[in-house]
Amino acid sequence: MLELPPLSLYIHYPWCVKKCPYCDFNSHEGEIQTDYIKALLKDLDNELKYLQNRKIHSIFIGGGTPSLMSVSDASELFDGLKKRLSLAKSIEITLEANPGTFEVEKFAQFREAGINRLSIGVQSFNNNQLKFLGRIHSGEEATQAISEAKKVGFDNINIDLMYGLKAQTIELCMEDLMSAINLSPSHISFYQLTLEANTLFAKYPPKLPLEKKIWDMGEKGAALLIENGFRQYEVSAYGERPSQHNINYWEFGDYIGIGAGAHGKITDMNSKTIFRTLKPKSPNDYLIKFQSNAGDSNIKKIDNVAFEFMLNSLRLKDGFSTQLFESRTGQSIENLSPKLEKALDLGLLMKDDNWIKPSEKGFNFLNDLQEIFLE
Repeated sequence: MLELPPLSLYIHYPWCVKKCPYCDFNSHEGEIQTDYIKALLKDLDNELKYLQNRKIHSIFIGGGTPSLMSVSDASELFDGLKKRLSLAKSIEITLEANPGTFEVEKFAQFREAGINRLSIGVQSFNNNQLKFLGRIHSGEEATQAISEAKKVGFDNINIDLMYGLKAQTIELCMEDLMSAINLSPSHISFYQLTLEANTLFAKYPPKLPLEKKIWDMGEKGAALLIENGFRQYEVSAYGERPSQHNINYWEFGDYIGIGAGAHGKITDMNSKTIFRTLKPKSPNDYLIKFQSNAGDSNIKKIDNVAFEFMLNSLRLKDGFSTQLFESRTGQSIENLSPKLEKALDLGLLMKDDNWIKPSEKGFNFLNDLQEIFLE
């Protein structure tokens, strides 16, 4: 019943120019450490046992701000990856980029190195909002970066855009979205600003629009995106060219995680177990560990596999097959019957033969739907 799923690779690059007040990711200001690429490749060497004869079908380089990486470091990294891994012919390789770090020649060389998708953290095209968010770029620089990226050959570009910002009206939100739409990216991630723990915004909460207004921004924004040809396939993801890497996450596929604070998720067919891996969060601790060949990741077995699957896959607007659930968890869908019935009775779920998906109500109240499977 349990089958080996597709395998992706996540690479974490922890440095950034300036830590944003809303950011709870593992990112650090300061000088980029030398030998980080060598540590990444040593880290990967320890993970090769998890390949289990699989090709890598997507790579995502996140951060931090990976676009700070030098061309020589990028070349060293990709040379090392190609020596160690079998890459799928149609592999998607994404680099997260900050418009404030965009250099035309450098990005052309990134393209030559093998990166074929950019995820550009614009967040807003409004300069007042960018200042509020602590971003280092202007709206004009964001527009220019996307235009220049297309000129050097990138035809698969995601734009990250936030809503629910300080003093933001519905009209300003729609202006922001139209600015993104008019640049004709292949994908837009449109998501609400949330005040995460251990961030500056959590310590000093800004005054944000009323909840009803934020809800309306999300609804009107989704409608505008769909009207302009951006299909919603996940909670905050729109486009006719879905992110293959993120689809693998949401379909409970496997991924190797390398880099400071990186997580992985692995299905081991020998022991028939599914577990997560975790690397040291501090870049210094990470470098010390892998420069000294100190060994493997921390490993934690996933106890509630069915819940973890549902937590991810219910984010997909079109849902999933019962066969996918069984092949990714090793469990029968019948085990979930009482919970599925409850979700159906509450009008949060739809089930048609061997297909399960959130109803419109379930998609709008996703936390309530997911919690049913935690019980």
